[in-house]
Amino acid sequence: ALAYVRRAVAMCLGGAAQAMVTAPLNKEAVTLSGEKFSGHTEYIAALSGAAESRMLLAGDRLRVVHVSTHISLRQACDLDPARVLRTIELGHQAMVRIGISRPRIAVCGLNPHAGEGGLFGDEERRVIAPAVAQACAEGLAAEGPLPADTVFLRALRGEFDLVVAMYHDQGHIPAKLVDFEGTVNVSLGLPIVRTSVDHGTAFDIAGKNCASPASMKAALRLAVRMAGR
Repeated sequence: ALAYVRRAVAMCLGGAAQAMVTAPLNKEAVTLSGEKFSGHTEYIAALSGAAESRMLLAGDRLRVVHVSTHISLRQACDLDPARVLRTIELGHQAMVRIGISRPRIAVCGLNPHAGEGGLFGDEERRVIAPAVAQACAEGLAAEGPLPADTVFLRALRGEFDLVVAMYHDQGHIPAKLVDFEGTVNVSLGLPIVRTSVDHGTAFDIAGKNCASPASMKAALRLAVRMAGR
């Protein structure tokens, strides 16, 4: 499976393909083969020479980009303002590429109630707010840090085009709850276009003729759309 990934990346870098779309891989199974593998996004970033990468989950109703993904929650809480800022910037660029010229970006807090003025943690005041301020100084329409328990509802109601989540589950849970079959995983920060399904290998339903191709179809459509811009 990784050989196909490597070949697809080489084709995109060499100009033989304009985008790549991946099916899911089981991270544990790949790791057991002897390969160091934490996810497609990180693996393709290394293959393509990208210094950084981010994961965007894009659906028709909700789009979420993540500051961190495949690391422990304990590690994810060690936020860096430069990384938060860069995530906002990459998210903005992705929205422009899919046709939203002036994206409105909501940035989640890390702690309950976005820290409640420092009562539940100071990451919002110390790390996230300065990153948002810098993004605004660059001309981006960013707002935050905002409480994560309400910001996704606000995005669904049309207030925001993109939500910046601080860690994997903060963004994945609402995105998959809203549109599990239609959401697409997009790798940001790469020199190539790469999209994928938003789900795993689902070994538990293998051979039962009940898997849905909807997310793969959506990933193909978005790859074509992004490659054309």
